[in-house]
Amino acid sequence: MRCLIWGAGAIGGTLGAYLARAGHDVTLVDNVNEHVAAIARNGLRITGPIGEFTQAIPAFTPATLSGTWETIILATKAHHTEEATRSLLPHLAATGCIVSAQNGLNELAIAEIAGAGRTVGAFVNFGADYLEPGVIHYGGRGAVVVGEIDGRITPRVLAIRKAWADFDDRAIVTPNIWGFLWGKEAYGAMLFATALTNDSIADALALPQYRGLYIALAREILAVASARGVTPEAFNGFDPGAYLPDASPDAATRSLDDLVAHNRRSAKSHSGIWRDLAVRKRRTEVDAQLGIVVTIGREAGVATPITAHLVQLIHDIENGERPQSRETLDLLAATSPTEGSR
Repeated sequence: MRCLIWGAGAIGGTLGAYLARAGHDVTLVDNVNEHVAAIARNGLRITGPIGEFTQAIPAFTPATLSGTWETIILATKAHHTEEATRSLLPHLAATGCIVSAQNGLNELAIAEIAGAGRTVGAFVNFGADYLEPGVIHYGGRGAVVVGEIDGRITPRVLAIRKAWADFDDRAIVTPNIWGFLWGKEAYGAMLFATALTNDSIADALALPQYRGLYIALAREILAVASARGVTPEAFNGFDPGAYLPDASPDAATRSLDDLVAHNRRSAKSHSGIWRDLAVRKRRTEVDAQLGIVVTIGREAGVATPITAHLVQLIHDIENGERPQSRETLDLLAATSPTEGSR
């Protein structure tokens, strides 16, 4: 596969390095000059328990890039989606497609700008972190899924899956990409909640006093998905059926136990959200990833008070108004109807 990866950070860089090592024709684009210069000078280094290697890959900034591609993989942060999509359009062939390897429901924004026919959905749940210019830590495997946003199984998504199998041989094509994306919205909301603290993902999800909160948060997100006519899909220990109102009392507990086990197997202990707040001291994807759920819920007549409060608390941390602590998570728990049983 010949592809351009727009955003060479944790996700795009890991995917690009593995595809290039397997012989695919990969070009990277990133707006961090130091990162691009390091890759051009020394190659992109992947480190971690899964693999240790350095891969030579052509790398450019948006200003220095030329040429067009049939396949462009967008791997920027969710809140940069619209700007990145407009920037990459001159490099997209007339018959080409943009594949969103991001967190969130960014396919909606991409389709508005580039057209639904040029938009392909993807769901990636592997764990990786940008460490420094030219170096990415690949900490844990996770689901890798690609699918057309209209549910068709087309030659182009089959070709993408075939190529991505060189990164992870468990990669699949789905007719229900929205099911995976909305499932990740619910799980992602839990990750945002854990990032209110300094606990690891696994440790935070294991705390019994907050499990009612996590369950209520997932149910809130999935209620919005249901109003959209979406059937969420399961992945990596997350079972959306366990969070439905009529699920057995033990189902969500088992799912949370499975999520804890999945995250304990990963060398990536904390979420990228936590890393943005605690290490990189920058804005998170919370508006693009969870704020959109609040908006869609409002339009559908579905209340999302816990999600809305979570968005506000993340902003409070971003603005230096609250610390990352269990006390901040307690404030979110107070929004949950399960608070009285904690």
